Amino acid sequence: MRVADVFRFKNPEIKALHLTWIAFFITFYVWFNMAPLASSMLKSVDWLTPDDLRLFAICNVALTIPARIIVGMALDRFGPRRVFSILMILMSIPALTFAFGDTMTQLLVSRLVLSSIGASFVVGIHMTAMWFKPRDIGFAEGFYAGWGNFGSAAAAITLPTVALQMYGGDDGWRWAIAQSAIVMALYGVYYWFAVTDGPVGTVHRKPRKASALEVSTWGDMIKLILWTIPLIGVLAILVWRIQNMGYLSVTGAVVAYSVIVVIVLYQVVQILRVNLPILKKGVPEDDKYPFNSVAALNSTYFANFGAELAVVSMLPMFFEETWSLSAAAAGMVAASFAFVNLVARPMGGMVSDRMGNRRFVMLSYMFGICVGFALMGLLNSSWPLIIAVGITVFTSFFVQGAEGATFGIIPSIKRRLTGQISGMAGAYGNVGAVVYLTIFTFVTPSQFFFIIAGGAFISWVLCLMWLKEPESGFAEEYEVSSVDLQIEEEERQRQTALGRA
Repeated sequence: MRVADVFRFKNPEIKALHLTWIAFFITFYVWFNMAPLASSMLKSVDWLTPDDLRLFAICNVALTIPARIIVGMALDRFGPRRVFSILMILMSIPALTFAFGDTMTQLLVSRLVLSSIGASFVVGIHMTAMWFKPRDIGFAEGFYAGWGNFGSAAAAITLPTVALQMYGGDDGWRWAIAQSAIVMALYGVYYWFAVTDGPVGTVHRKPRKASALEVSTWGDMIKLILWTIPLIGVLAILVWRIQNMGYLSVTGAVVAYSVIVVIVLYQVVQILRVNLPILKKGVPEDDKYPFNSVAALNSTYFANFGAELAVVSMLPMFFEETWSLSAAAAGMVAASFAFVNLVARPMGGMVSDRMGNRRFVMLSYMFGICVGFALMGLLNSSWPLIIAVGITVFTSFFVQGAEGATFGIIPSIKRRLTGQISGMAGAYGNVGAVVYLTIFTFVTPSQFFFIIAGGAFISWVLCLMWLKEPESGFAEEYEVSSVDLQIEEEERQRQTALGRA
């Protein structure tokens, strides 16, 4: 696939790609619609404080992690078209509630529920995998993610103008947020009718059970359990931070910790319930896949997307304090990290397609992240600002490219499990953000950059040991196993029986 192909709008797969990245763009625009309007909110609502907004920021990522897991399961069962449309329509409700909320509870709960919209990313990843061949999937996924991710930057650039110039007044911020929510709901309805789950005749490969990821060996089941625990367990860090800020009592924290433990145990039970019968029966050789590759890609997304979310939140202040810039100038300079997304992430997928070795590309990008953040750790006021910006762009290039390379591999690991694998890897990006942002409260910016470089190096080592080149990574079609065919036949018989009834 060439860059020029994205302008062939009459091609069904290109149309689906554009419709899907726009959907992702809108959801990220809504997800990050609070930060640009924070000052307007404080001026408009006299009972709000900066600490309240910091709490809302924590809530804004809290449920993204479990939501990505749940949405991943729903994808494999219902398909991306339905899930994406319903997600956009449903999430417009908490967005509107936040826009017009007039109590602390309304704002807090609505922001917490709205954080689930961060799961939209994995929906489009699955949809794109349905439309594109393995040989083209890297660039297609990278283009989708790079342009869709830009929704957060677009919100930061446009929402203040919409609130102050288009609406104005004390409630301008409310109408700006409400407008974005309404646009998302309308697009959700449009998306339902505008796209299909792959080309006509595409068979939607579904897992036998959507409640937990299927594995191939007993050892892989143990690994899956170990990699599942942090996905929910990391929420304990959020509870601890909220309690320390004084917004949650000791009793409330104990209840929250107990709920987290119960959810973790429930997930473990689901893993056992799904996989014990499969493993006892025996997994056919042609249906096995390497879970170590899934684990390696979990670590890459922890180290690249997790780093991106964490760094973007602290970079403006870093430039402002280190080089004595104005807040506006520091914001524009720091935005260079996000702007690279438009080019670097699609390029990461394209390089993965063109090189003929997706594993090598993944290793190269992760090593580049190590070098980039190590250089950023050396930055101080004695460095020329232009050099600092250049290093930031260099680092961002590898971060975004690694994200594209990660999802250039995922669809080829096990086609019918793409939704769940994408959900798990995507959730690890948020786990990384929570861990890194928590660490940042205890260290200096330079130490922070070195820690992120160390995390990327650990991921590089894990990829070197565990990541396998997908066998169908550049094939004309995704591999279909005997179990895939069996599930397809069972579904056909079920539909026939329903038709007779």
